[in-house]
Amino acid sequence: MTITQPRVRDVGRAPMPSLRRTASIVGWLFVITYVTSIAAKIALYPPLFEGDYITGPGQDSRVLWGAFFEAILIIANIGTATAMYTVIRRRHPNLAISYVAARIMECVFIGVGILSVLTIVSLRRDYSATGDSAAAGLPVVGDALVALQEWTFAVGPGFVVGVGNGLILGYIMYRTGLVPRRLASLGLIGGPLIILSGGAAITGIIEAGSIWQTLPAAPEFFWELGLGLYLIVKGFRPATDVAGAVETR
Repeated sequence: MTITQPRVRDVGRAPMPSLRRTASIVGWLFVITYVTSIAAKIALYPPLFEGDYITGPGQDSRVLWGAFFEAILIIANIGTATAMYTVIRRRHPNLAISYVAARIMECVFIGVGILSVLTIVSLRRDYSATGDSAAAGLPVVGDALVALQEWTFAVGPGFVVGVGNGLILGYIMYRTGLVPRRLASLGLIGGPLIILSGGAAITGIIEAGSIWQTLPAAPEFFWELGLGLYLIVKGFRPATDVAGAVETR
């Protein structure tokens, strides 16, 4: 009679290939979120905030590309959440769900911002160029839609990100040791700073989108960028409780 000994996992072994592949996917998706969000905010959307865009000649193609980039940003955001969920769900199931929910809520705000931009462009094309009498009220409508777009950024990436990518993901990465704890500490620092600055903007203590809301986001910026690059180059660090859970799915 042959007795089969239970397999003992090697604590010091490298992560399973499936975990390495997931790390690479998450890392590249984080890089995509950077490229799309920065391109939209800094390179493509500025004409919206220069005078009365809705009644002017407009740069529709440029602005519409910004909306498209943010649509890709939504896909990448959800991708990071779902891919990361497969890694952390066995170790921190409740926090894993919370992270996915926070990421989706961030995407909801981004989606509202996209709709406001598309509405501005549609109204400008339909009314402003024709000289219709209804166009007289377009500046007010345009200002309202631009303000809405600004607030979606201030509340989504400027507040909710601090909860999801900052506190929740930073805490999980710190506890599991899947990435260096010094790197994860940036999330634990940056998350509360974004929440505080975003809350201050919402309550009117500081101006939304001002330097006082931008500067506190620096640790979070380097946390997310560092996480993406680390996962692409190194992958997740060995953690048997998490690696084993992924292996036995």
